[in-house]
Amino acid sequence: MFDPDYDLFLAIVEAGSISAAARARGLTTAALSKRLARLELRLSTRLIHRTTRRLVLTPAGRDLHDTLLPLRTALLEAEERVGGGGGPPRGPLRITAPTSFGRMHVIPCLPAFIAAWPEVSLTVDLSDEFVDLLDGRCDLAIRIGAQGGPLLGKGLVAHRLGTSRRVLCAAPAYLDRFGAPGDLADLAGHRLLATTSQLPWQLDGPEGTVTLAGQSHVRTNSSEVVRELALGGCGIALRSLWDVGEALAAGTLRRILTEYEGSQDVGIFAVHAPLPAVPSRLRAMVDHLAAHLATVAALD
Repeated sequence: MFDPDYDLFLAIVEAGSISAAARARGLTTAALSKRLARLELRLSTRLIHRTTRRLVLTPAGRDLHDTLLPLRTALLEAEERVGGGGGPPRGPLRITAPTSFGRMHVIPCLPAFIAAWPEVSLTVDLSDEFVDLLDGRCDLAIRIGAQGGPLLGKGLVAHRLGTSRRVLCAAPAYLDRFGAPGDLADLAGHRLLATTSQLPWQLDGPEGTVTLAGQSHVRTNSSEVVRELALGGCGIALRSLWDVGEALAAGTLRRILTEYEGSQDVGIFAVHAPLPAVPSRLRAMVDHLAAHLATVAALD
């Protein structure tokens, strides 16, 4: 059994504050503060600097946190192996997803998961940063990229959840001002919108897969910024249908060069580190996401 004081220490760090960890565990802030103080007394060192605004790990606290994370993961995996994976999913599960996709398609399906598996303690991070899944800080990542490509990460296990269909689109105001391109060559004279890592575009069309080079009219690392700029009439973007489907249906964006789409190799994946035995809580989340996303028409 994992030391309960160590478990609470990890919970405090993951929650970002003692009060948040206390609410998640059904404890009072005072009770959890006393447990932390008891652990620090036992180890004869300060683990966390408490301030009114934020929680800061001391060097000793960071060392303990980085040591305990893989130990807890290994212990839970051992329990899964010895127990044959039986019993309901339980224990901590930390997942990360891209900001836009997570907000629109991951978060809405979590209430049903929480209701089905109340003993799973979820930590959810929405971020467009690339999270290292091999350091034990996160269990599962939702990533969008090509199978085996660098965006999914090397040495990881990837479960395909759907295809990310991407189309060329622009706002009516932009097309009224600059005209609609008649072919791919015309795009050289238009304002393109893309994140810093997206260009060049890989497009599937009548002649097969073609590469379209160019520079974004506005530099940004945020896909949400690209969508808002496209909606605002600032240029032409290659956007996923899960992201702009409603805008296309409403007419606030229009498809252009409809014979071309983003490469069909790009999919949506649930990715995790290779494990000798996949915890039931992780399997349950992958299955839940797959079932939910199967209902999203844009992921066909």
